[in-house]
Amino acid sequence: MAHLVETLFTTREKAWHGLGTVVQEAPTSRDAIELAGLNWRVDSRPIYDAFGKEIKGFKANTRDSDNSILGIVTDKYRIVQNAEAFEFTDNLLNNDENIEIHYESAGSLKNGKTIWLLAQMPTTTILGDDVEPYICFTNSHDGTGAIKVCMTPIRVVCNNTLNLALQTAKRSWSTKHMGDMNSKLAEAKETLGFATAYMENLNLTAEQMAEKKITDGQIEQILNELFPIDKEKDSERKIRNVEEMKNSFMTCYFMPDIMQFRNTAWGLVNAMSDMATHIKPTRESSNYRENNWNRTLNGHPLVDAMVKAVARV
Repeated sequence: MAHLVETLFTTREKAWHGLGTVVQEAPTSRDAIELAGLNWRVDSRPIYDAFGKEIKGFKANTRDSDNSILGIVTDKYRIVQNAEAFEFTDNLLNNDENIEIHYESAGSLKNGKTIWLLAQMPTTTILGDDVEPYICFTNSHDGTGAIKVCMTPIRVVCNNTLNLALQTAKRSWSTKHMGDMNSKLAEAKETLGFATAYMENLNLTAEQMAEKKITDGQIEQILNELFPIDKEKDSERKIRNVEEMKNSFMTCYFMPDIMQFRNTAWGLVNAMSDMATHIKPTRESSNYRENNWNRTLNGHPLVDAMVKAVARV
């Protein structure tokens, strides 16, 4: 079972390439969870101090497959099992006969504290490029939150993640993931509505950005703003690292698939997305891959910063 993100992000592959288990043939979320090895349960167990006295008000969420502790929560916390959390996603598959959705992969992070399930929506076209919209569902067992739903569109030609922070549509939202079948149907319908709205607004945003011209001089100003240095105060190492980041960005900017968008806001956003998705950092921390996967789901700060920067030009 994967507990750390396995992807190195050194090639232009999907951000979750090699992560989790491919499950696109799974007809239901329960089957997907079974195939991905997530068919374990979480138990709530009492906690004791060093003298053997039970600590009132708190419980340990424990995975039954290996007795590992996933998190310490209050005794008011309601455990939502993996199968229960993703049960309502099955309704997405049958919500609209004109929209085909299927499961693609599933896995876990942080030793099971968070599990995720990816579902792919039909491929769409944005500015002549094929884009694959994915909906990622995550559920946590460490007390950090309920199930979260994130939009993760992928530009197929280069496998760049395009989950931009839009002012006009939600990129992520939460759902209750519990209740009777009627509530699950309602949540599924709401989720599909949010996902569809996001893709429609992403297409409109892309068209507007493609029309917005950015000069070479403005590109330099934007990069200086996003990667600032103080030559009098900053160390040589930091200055060198910043210059390498700028060079990495320009390498992405001059990739053939971005040529048609050169000197536009959309070209800059795609170049930053390419760099953020695929370029390995100068110093790779022990949790780099896990953090990068989280940024893939929730949006990368550099990409969001670029979106804001081109809007100000």
